[in-house]
Amino acid sequence: MKKSFWTGISTSIILLGLASLFTDMSSEIIEPILPLLLTSLGGGALLVGLIGGLSDAAISLFKVFSGYFSDRIGKRKPFIFTGYAFSSFAKWFFPFIASWQFLIFRPIERMGKGFREPPRDAYLAENSQKKIHGKVFGLHRTFDTIGAIMGSLLAFLLLWYFKFSFKTILIIAASIAVIVLIPIFLIKEKVTKPKKTPFFVSLKKLSPKLKQFLIIAFLFAFANFSTFFLILRANQFFSASTAVLFYVIFNAAYAVFAIPTGMLADKIGKKKVLILGYLIFSGTLFSFVFFKSLIALAVLFAFYGLAYAFIIGNERALVADLSTKQIGTSIGTYYMLIGLIALPSSLLAGWLWQAFSPEFAFIFGAAFALLAAIVFLPMRIKE
Repeated sequence: MKKSFWTGISTSIILLGLASLFTDMSSEIIEPILPLLLTSLGGGALLVGLIGGLSDAAISLFKVFSGYFSDRIGKRKPFIFTGYAFSSFAKWFFPFIASWQFLIFRPIERMGKGFREPPRDAYLAENSQKKIHGKVFGLHRTFDTIGAIMGSLLAFLLLWYFKFSFKTILIIAASIAVIVLIPIFLIKEKVTKPKKTPFFVSLKKLSPKLKQFLIIAFLFAFANFSTFFLILRANQFFSASTAVLFYVIFNAAYAVFAIPTGMLADKIGKKKVLILGYLIFSGTLFSFVFFKSLIALAVLFAFYGLAYAFIIGNERALVADLSTKQIGTSIGTYYMLIGLIALPSSLLAGWLWQAFSPEFAFIFGAAFALLAAIVFLPMRIKE
């Protein structure tokens, strides 16, 4: 008897997906607007890179500690709820601050993301069978990205059709963020056995295979600088609203392929799928150097979304697969690593953009994505 796609998918996993949908809807209204707002206020590529990188780097320690403490008390829901609530509250500052103040308030808002993500991913892994982890993480990324499509499309309509100001659009985004807390209330906590292992001992107990894969994740994180730069690149040749529309295309491609690539990874192995994703990512960034027409950029943003579908959910699923008993700590360590590298990555991209040309920034990203694929190829990882 053929199994349904929904076999093994609990109601709580769907509710968690809905929370991510509304969060991303709110966040992705802000995401394409923010670099355009910053440049309209006189900020250069270096400031854009600093804010984009600092937003991830400043919260990286939250990720490993929230994962560790959720392991330690055996509960995930309190950390998930607190993280979503913190982000929702912080977004209300955005409409009322100056450009340089985003250096403070954008990282504060992202702290909520850092606090919730490792316990949330640990929750997904613990509430599903290992053999469908690719599908489960792919489904969650699809909820994320459907919200992102809705948010970025709404940003486009508010900017292009309704001619709303950036401030008004940010207020709308903050209002949507409040909805997020409703499904979180409804998810069921699956209490696990508390793990009393001291923090640094817990880090030492990470599996050798996971430590090897973290090297690959590190290399790709260096390539994966802020998406702000892709939006700025589009805005060099087209209007702000068109640049936002390209971002909608990116999210649409990401949503369409997130589940199929997750299921493909379950079938043929996550390593093969990730290597292919790194190669697509590298080729896409390299193509941004040469292609500048409307159709070409639309295709490139679609390929950028395809690369994300191959990579983001499957990296997290592989970390879960390679984790030992300390799954929250393992996922938190992964997030911490890629978060720490986000700041130098985006700063370097911003410096290359400003000191030389945008082309140098894209070549830098393409080179490190290609390096991640090459280093991963001979590595043996039993999934």
